Amino acid sequence: MGQKISLKAKDGHALGGYKAEPSGKAKGGLVVIQEIFGVNQHVRNLCDQFAKAGYVAVAPALFDRIKKDVDLGYSEADLNAGRECRQKLTDDMIVNDVNAAIDEAKKGGKVGLVGYCFGGYVAWLAATQANGLAASICYYGGGIAPKKDFKPKVPVQLHFGDKDMAISLTDVGTVKAAHPQLPIYVYDDSGHGFCCDERASYNADACKRATSRTIAFLNQHVG
Repeated sequence: MGQKISLKAKDGHALGGYKAEPSGKAKGGLVVIQEIFGVNQHVRNLCDQFAKAGYVAVAPALFDRIKKDVDLGYSEADLNAGRECRQKLTDDMIVNDVNAAIDEAKKGGKVGLVGYCFGGYVAWLAATQANGLAASICYYGGGIAPKKDFKPKVPVQLHFGDKDMAISLTDVGTVKAAHPQLPIYVYDDSGHGFCCDERASYNADACKRATSRTIAFLNQHVG
């Protein structure tokens, strides 16, 4: 359904990405932010699914600043390669590239953003610093708790797993305490990556519920 695209950030950086469009009139645009494994098949599938739900879905290749066309699996070696790329990115680099994706997604109308894993943190960062968003949705974003004092400019929805070894329930509580007005969902028997059907931590029931809430949130604020 989708295709590879090229984007350009305001600082001149050229990056790749993936874009999927609905068959009929778009409800709006949606930026889909990758896990730490790059714009791989899972992320492309997500874009296709959101396009079927009526959104122009754009996934920017955020690791292109470090290494072009990162497309990883889920082995320990893949995880380490993804972490190496992520550690070299600054928040400013990320926001610049997210803004470029937002500009592309605007072709579908108002723009929302959803991010998973590393992308969950990016979704929080974008909600507080990016331009042109109408809503942002964070899935198991590590690093949000230390940035709890950031102030979202748009409605935000957050999803966490209660068995996430990377994000403690204490961290989730810290975010809740700092932002009691935000809808924050914690899913039982769910680990990190519970909404990725290519990972051992996949929880189909939790993912179905989270996705339903995500679509409703997008329909409310974007579509």
